[in-house]
Amino acid sequence: MTEWIYLNPVPAALLGTLFTYGITALGAALVFPFKNVPKKVFNGMLGFSAGVMIAASFWSLLAPGIELAEELGQLPWLQAVLGFLAGGLFILLIDRYLPHEHIESHHHEGPPSSWRRSILLVLAITLHNIPEGLAVGVAFGYASTIAGGPADPAVIAAIGGAVALAIGIGLQNFPEGAAVSIPLRREGMSRKKAFMIGQFSGMVEPVAGVIGALLALSMRAILPFSLSFAAGAMIYVVVEELIPESQMMETTKIATIGAMVGFAIMMMLDVALG
Repeated sequence: MTEWIYLNPVPAALLGTLFTYGITALGAALVFPFKNVPKKVFNGMLGFSAGVMIAASFWSLLAPGIELAEELGQLPWLQAVLGFLAGGLFILLIDRYLPHEHIESHHHEGPPSSWRRSILLVLAITLHNIPEGLAVGVAFGYASTIAGGPADPAVIAAIGGAVALAIGIGLQNFPEGAAVSIPLRREGMSRKKAFMIGQFSGMVEPVAGVIGALLALSMRAILPFSLSFAAGAMIYVVVEELIPESQMMETTKIATIGAMVGFAIMMMLDVALG
């Protein structure tokens, strides 16, 4: 398996992001047995997602990017800082110029729009999924650029990190799928339609994953920047939306515990596999 991933990073990235998309669809499928999810459970799920993304941003993206920058003779701190801030700026600009709506607060962002709430919700979750898919693709592409072949310990560690990242992103995609479909069902939409809209929000990940892997393979010199870019984009989403949404109302402690558990699981996956 390690050799296949090393030789075929783009198909590996596609499979990895199809997995993360599938978990999004699985989360959206909660709309069939449930019309509503208790606020405490929902906030805990959002907190879990935030914890996973924070841990993945460091162990799967920033740390490998800094290590690669040193190997390439670049200034590690400069690549990390520039890439990280550029990733946050990228999501900030999308936030500003693409109309979307926050999950639970019904807070509209971006330019005024007459689009229905279902479309705005899908756009909001899609904003999350672009950096997530990109991160998985870049991670698989990075593993295949390491000299030494598939048996090299550094390659095995990098592939393990990419697999851990895909698993972690998949885990946190489960509540994201539910975060779209269940509120839509609660507002009167049919279960089937709410599910279709919820799972559709994850379809961007395989596209972003393939793009990320291709960029990693074709431009190794910018990989440190790309890894940091994906980390910055993910952290922006966490701080701008996931944490505030999870801390609404009286369930803040549950959301905080969820974030701690998510961080711990992602850290465990990355250290164990990478």
